[in-house]
Order: sequence, then C-alpha cells, then structure tokens
Amino acid sequence: MSDRLVPLGKIVTTHGILGWLKFNPHNRDTTLLHGGRKIIVDKNGTRSDLELVSSRRHGRQILLKLAGVDSIESARDFVGSTISVMEDQLEALAAGEYYHYQVVGLDVFDATGTRVGVVTGIWSTAGGEIYVVQGIDKEHLVPAVKEIIERVDFDSGKIIINPPAGLLDL
Repeated sequence: MSDRLVPLGKIVTTHGILGWLKFNPHNRDTTLLHGGRKIIVDKNGTRSDLELVSSRRHGRQILLKLAGVDSIESARDFVGSTISVMEDQLEALAAGEYYHYQVVGLDVFDATGTRVGVVTGIWSTAGGEIYVVQGIDKEHLVPAVKEIIERVDFDSGKIIINPPAGLLDL
C-alpha cells in the first residue's frame, strides 16, 4: 500500500437542515465510513482533510455528518465533492480479491489477444459491477462476472475477457 488516494464516492446533495450530506458510494457495502475517521474531501481540485462525525445508511446512499458542517448552507459547499481515504486505510483483502479503483486504467484484451480498450470507470448496479471500457471508437460496458472476466493481471496491467457473442458490438 502507498500514500495513494482512493475515492470512495461522491456527495450528491444535502439532507435536512442540520448539515447532513447524501453520499453515493462506489461500494455500497463499504465499512470505511464511520464516525471518527479522517477523510479527504476534494471539490474541483481543492482538498480538505475532515473528520467524519457520523454516518448511516439511507437506501442505496449513505448519510454523512462532517465536523463543522452544521447547517444546510455550509453543507451545500460540499455537494459535488469526492470523498477519499488514503490507500493504507483500506482493509486487507483475501488472495484473488481487489478493490475497484485498482482496475481503472488497466488495458482490456479479449481471449484472442485483441485489444478492446482501457477501463475508465466502474458502474455499481443492482445486478453487479460493470466495467466501462473505452475502445478506439466506442465505449464498451463489460459485466464484471467470472463468466466474462477470465483474468485480472496487475503485474502486466491487463484484463483478459471472454465476452459472449455480440457484447462488444453493442
């Protein structure tokens, strides 16, 4: 692990009049957002280190209370911000597991060795994760399931996929 920042999601709006914020997490099951944790809030390139006072689930979102943000007016300043933590704060994973942010930027090839593109993002949906792969002339949406993702090789910076017929033609 390094001193790399890992984005956890985005603040999308305020909640109530007491400074609470609605947060869309990249990983709905994250356990990193609890009271007392130091987080990094980034809005348009301006970073602030803040303390997370409290959090609670709110449907698919998480409600956050930041130290010093006690009104709807002060909370509005944070809408559109990305919340991150330092990479060394992440929990250790089991062998073969990886965090979403680690696949962004990897090159994607099909099983025949043809380059499909590069992972530019990940969508979390009710049906699972989808890798957004930017090809030369179009964007591909590749479900991140074991039936399609054959191998993720961090050493070579590659993901090998075996897409079903027609997936890359959509």
